[in-house]
Amino acid sequence: MTVLAGAGVVVTGGGAGIGAALARRFAAAGARVVVNDLDPDACHAVAADIDAVALPGDAATEAGVAALISGARVALGGEIDVYCANAGIGAGVGLDAPEEAWEHSWDVNVMAHVRAARLLTPAWLARGRGHLVTTVSAAGLLTMLDASAYAVTKHAAYAFAEWMAITYGAKGITVQAVCPQGVRTALLEASGPAARLLLDDDALEPEQVADTVVDAVAAGGPFLILPHPEVARMYAARAADPDRWLAGMRKLQAGLEQAREG
Repeated sequence: MTVLAGAGVVVTGGGAGIGAALARRFAAAGARVVVNDLDPDACHAVAADIDAVALPGDAATEAGVAALISGARVALGGEIDVYCANAGIGAGVGLDAPEEAWEHSWDVNVMAHVRAARLLTPAWLARGRGHLVTTVSAAGLLTMLDASAYAVTKHAAYAFAEWMAITYGAKGITVQAVCPQGVRTALLEASGPAARLLLDDDALEPEQVADTVVDAVAAGGPFLILPHPEVARMYAARAADPDRWLAGMRKLQAGLEQAREG
């Protein structure tokens, strides 16, 4: 189990949505929270609301991650106990998505996790404990129609979290991957009609996701955090019969295309 009272927690993408809800929920559990966001005003607003430390900046670039982790260590007076790699973007619709959309998605959705882990892991190994929480998305287990770069990079984010758990799980480092479906955030609103048609009906509030995540972090498991439990069934069905699953997804894709034309 992870003791949250007094723990030093960093949340990226903490200015809104799931990140802001996580920051508030960790603070309510007694953690000392560092809020990071690309939007400095949002970052400072959330931090002020929960008596946390605001460290705005880009948590995806190599320099930005390094500045955040070094600044958080100073602010917390020691090592980071829990690092929530939560920031994510949805960019790039199909094959016509520009190179820049793919590169940006790769940086934010995948390399931000890798770059943070590079800097955090040596100290965590030295003291025998550490906790990495990655916000992946159900798209990393399944897919997301009409969102090529998002679907692909979220698969990669899941694969990295899994690799970290295998490589370091027996050495004191806990890794968890958060894989919700629709969550009522700006990302869902901006994701286009396909995502909203598929996800709106069962979308959760960010606070509901945060409750599930923080409870799972405190418990020290499971590896897969599924705010939408039905994702486990869909993931199992995908693995058991990929051709049947693909056929079902093609039907959904055809329905979306017909809806757009209509």
